[in-house]
Order: sequence, then C-alpha cells, then structure tokens
Amino acid sequence: MAIIGPTLETERLILRPPKAEDFPFMCEMMADAETARFIGGVMEPSAVWRSLCVLTGAWTIRGYSMFSVIEKSTGNWIGRLGPWQPEGWPGTEIAYGLTKGAQGRGYAREGVSAAIDYAVDILGWDEVIHCIDPLNAPSIRLAESLGARKLREAQAPAPFAEIRWDVYGQSADDWRARRG
Repeated sequence: MAIIGPTLETERLILRPPKAEDFPFMCEMMADAETARFIGGVMEPSAVWRSLCVLTGAWTIRGYSMFSVIEKSTGNWIGRLGPWQPEGWPGTEIAYGLTKGAQGRGYAREGVSAAIDYAVDILGWDEVIHCIDPLNAPSIRLAESLGARKLREAQAPAPFAEIRWDVYGQSADDWRARRG
C-alpha cells in the first residue's frame, strides 16, 4: 500500500493515515450511539466504509485528512482526529472522535495538540477551528482547554445541512503563543 501521509507520534499515541485494517474498529465506534452522537451518528458498516474511504481519499485530494489514532501501549485503534476541510466546510478544522474506552484519558488533548501543531507548522494554516454541537460539553471543554474560544455559529454543508455548530477556534499565532 502506498504511503499517503505522515505518521506523527506523541508520548502515548501514533497518528497515521487510515488503513483498511481500521474498518472493523471504526464500525464498532460508529455503532455506539453515545460515541457516534456528535460525529455523524450511528452508521451501518456500508456507511462506515464510505466514511473511511472519504478520510483516506482526502489525503490524496487535499494532501491532509484525519489520522487514525493508535494507542502505543496496546497497538489498538482508538479513534480518528486531525485536519478536516471537505468542500463547503466552515473553515480549517481539527476534528476529533475517540472510542468510548479511550475517552477521559487525555488522549484527545494529546492527539489534537499534535494535529494542531501539524496544521499550523506543516500545512501553514492561519486558523484552526473545531465545529462542535452546542450540547457536546466534553468537546467544548477540550477546545477551550486548548485555547479555542467560540468564534461564530455555522450550518453544516449537505448532507448534514440540518446540523448547526458552534465554531470554536484560534489563530495560528495564538496557538504558537500558547504552546510557547
């Protein structure tokens, strides 16, 4: 298989482009109503396959996309996060979604921080946003802990046009100043 993007490492995580082998784990994550609630909703395996292919294809078309998140200590796939900007998106987003078992362990903060570094330092993004459902309190807390603030509201593009988000974000300069 051709390498389609970089692999990033943090203290506890490996962030790498998605692979076909991630499919069953992504199916499990997207079958859990609580976990999937704010990241597209429960999906049948056929929809998860298309989602995996979209994430992978974006690496080729855009030159970036979300990474699969691998827990170093176990080698387990625990979610996906990273740069995300499909056509019609409200900005340059670092999106995130982790499995239920990976939540509450600081993995999202660790992985999202690495992804923001990548977007700002390598991709040259001037702004990083997070599109968050107003009812998703844990995601809002994470964004705020990373220095993001509510910038505006936005409507999702089709086929999710019924969704309205609060858009949290910060400039690249603000991120650089915060990380020191």
